[in-house]
Amino acid sequence: MQTELIIEAGHAERHYWRDLWFYRELFYFLAWRDILVRYKQTAIGVLWALIRPLLTMIVFTFVFGRLAKLPSDGVPYPVMVFAAMLPWQFFSSAFTEAGNSLIVNSNMISKVYFPRLVVPISSVIVSFVDFLISGVILVALMAWYGYSPDWHIVMLPFFILIAFTAAIGSGLWISALNVKYRDFRYIIPFVVQFGLYVSPVGFSSSVVPERWRLIYSINPMVGVIDGFRWAILGGNSRLYFPGFFLSIFLVMVMLITGIIYFRRMEKSFADVI
Repeated sequence: MQTELIIEAGHAERHYWRDLWFYRELFYFLAWRDILVRYKQTAIGVLWALIRPLLTMIVFTFVFGRLAKLPSDGVPYPVMVFAAMLPWQFFSSAFTEAGNSLIVNSNMISKVYFPRLVVPISSVIVSFVDFLISGVILVALMAWYGYSPDWHIVMLPFFILIAFTAAIGSGLWISALNVKYRDFRYIIPFVVQFGLYVSPVGFSSSVVPERWRLIYSINPMVGVIDGFRWAILGGNSRLYFPGFFLSIFLVMVMLITGIIYFRRMEKSFADVI
């Protein structure tokens, strides 16, 4: 007797957001699976989450701090750089992993019904785990240089939430686009590499001339990175509020439009993928 699998799109549409909660355990399952796969058969395992940002920090400190002699807002240059490396590494990793997540899970998507939002968001969760692990380096650096945060640190959870929002919004956009246009798998590494140098990771955004700072903040990661530095470095790092609010606004627009576009494209994923 031949069986036939029928996925009822109409039924799924009526209960989509309820189903998202119903399938909440799938977030943990996919995230845990990706963590195990990422470090499987590696000699040093999760230490790669520490080594990558640490090496980048060393290079940026040497190039921008020693050679270019850019200002560091009165704090040790490695601490200033790593305070920016944390949100950037999280965003770039989430952007890359989410962009390829639907393609990697194509077999599951084409055979089983579940809200497809689970897939890219679970990839962001995996990157967030790396973010938490990398935070150990920042704590160690601050202890090494005898630098302690002030009351601004209580705002750090808010800026982590903004970084998470930026990662999810961009991840939804790029994952949906990558299904329809496979060219984006070549564009993703370029965007990440280009974004690293146009974002204030290896330098302070204070080096940007005042008349250009608002335009510079069109890059949403400028506000996210400046927010992290302001929370971690305290009064030594000034927050340019007009640019910060612009970046936050663009992050929210990216999230809302990302959800809308992803939901619109979601109906065709099983056919296209």
